Amino acid sequence: MKIDKIRIENFRSYQEEMSIDLDNLNVFVGKNDIGKSTVLEALDIFFNENKGVIKIDKDDINKQSKNENNKEIKISVVFSNLPDFLTIDATNLTNLADEYLLTQEGCLEIIKKYPNAGKEKIFIKAYHPTNPDCAGLLLKKNTDLKKMLTNGIDCEDKTKNAEIRKAIWNHYPNNLQLEEIEIELAKEDAKNTWVQLKSYMPLYSLFQSDRKNSDGDSEVQDPMKLAVQEILKDKKLMDSLNEVAHEVETKLNEVVDKTLEKLNEMNHEIAESLTPTIPSAENLKWVDVFKSVSITGDDDIPINKRGSGVKRLILLNFFRAEAERRKNKNNVPSIIYAIEEPETSQHPNHQRKLIEAFIELSKSDNTQILLTTHSPSIVKLLEFDHIKLIKNEPHKEVVNVQRNELPYPSLNEVNFLAFGESNDEYHNELYGFIESEELLNEYKKGKQTIDYIKMRKNGSMPKEQKIRSEYIRHQIHHPENTNNDRFTEQQLQKSIDDMRVFIQSKKQCK
Repeated sequence: MKIDKIRIENFRSYQEEMSIDLDNLNVFVGKNDIGKSTVLEALDIFFNENKGVIKIDKDDINKQSKNENNKEIKISVVFSNLPDFLTIDATNLTNLADEYLLTQEGCLEIIKKYPNAGKEKIFIKAYHPTNPDCAGLLLKKNTDLKKMLTNGIDCEDKTKNAEIRKAIWNHYPNNLQLEEIEIELAKEDAKNTWVQLKSYMPLYSLFQSDRKNSDGDSEVQDPMKLAVQEILKDKKLMDSLNEVAHEVETKLNEVVDKTLEKLNEMNHEIAESLTPTIPSAENLKWVDVFKSVSITGDDDIPINKRGSGVKRLILLNFFRAEAERRKNKNNVPSIIYAIEEPETSQHPNHQRKLIEAFIELSKSDNTQILLTTHSPSIVKLLEFDHIKLIKNEPHKEVVNVQRNELPYPSLNEVNFLAFGESNDEYHNELYGFIESEELLNEYKKGKQTIDYIKMRKNGSMPKEQKIRSEYIRHQIHHPENTNNDRFTEQQLQKSIDDMRVFIQSKKQCK
């Protein structure tokens, strides 16, 4: 299954329900503490049920809602690419459409509610029959369903709940009174629906930006050590190792017995005083047997002694490999990689290669990727439809870049809105747009001018009057002219703000 949408409500900075569309590659950008990581962590709570990286607690409840005595967190996920069939009952196959478990749009929406940030309650939001004569069938046992087979309702196989439900619903084809409702998967019969659906859920793996990165972190010491721990969780493998250990124990006991037997012939007292100590197979620490495994670089330098960027790069790719291994081992149909700030501690070349790798990985079947970033350089490596911009003004929203404040897509605009980045390139873009739209004279009208000394080829240096934006434009294009005071960061910012306001006013007039 693939995530089409996530809805977050009353979780940290997301007070009102926020609906976020997701694609194969999704990169969240925005200023610090605006809620980028919150989206990734909400999904970790949803998929890994408080057993993943993030553990939900009362501090996750939105503070304003808490003050208003609303203490229920809600995280919903809308899925597409649904299974053709599943076994809701223990007896036969059915499908989500026949069971009226889809939304009006034909998607599956699972809602998890956490009252007071406690144990989850699970619901399906579905366009479902509400006619009292045929409502709530998923919550009924076989005996209760059979009692409803009255008034000429014919059912071929009364041993199968899905067949009985289908027969009852077919009896009211024009009076199902379909409405979008929430169906709680709590009662015994409904719980099986959730158990079956879980087997189709994607594997979700979160790699945090503040992941430990010190010599004392076992994973940084060497990801191979964690690999050993994971490999030794395999029961079949452990049974084989224990079998070897038992065989070694038997052989050792034979050697000890023969040794003591011979010793007893020569000195009974010494033989009686000796007791062999052989650890049982159950007490062996197999992890220690493989403690010398490692990945080393040139000159046998261990990775925990490498630079922080190298350590994180190795960990990041170990994370990818481990997530894929878990997916294959558990026969999970799809996988979601969620990675916070992949650029952390990385050389620009590594940043580029990482993003290229993620773009390529997102094209793989049954794979989705979610990233957060604070890097304007990474933004410029992406396509517009990869980017999710989180804003607080005029209200909190997550938007696609097509809804930016310029009348054309601009990655510089995204970086300005996301990180407040004002640079020469963005200034050139804004000025060039005004010029190309033949609005330059209108933009200049009424603005104060300053002196600009121009350099001509004949050596003359006439003074010209330029508005601030034009002055900066000339300095950017002619850095060789050092006869004028260099513009400041504040002046660059003010000029960009002025041009954005002007362009926006023209856009609103159209």
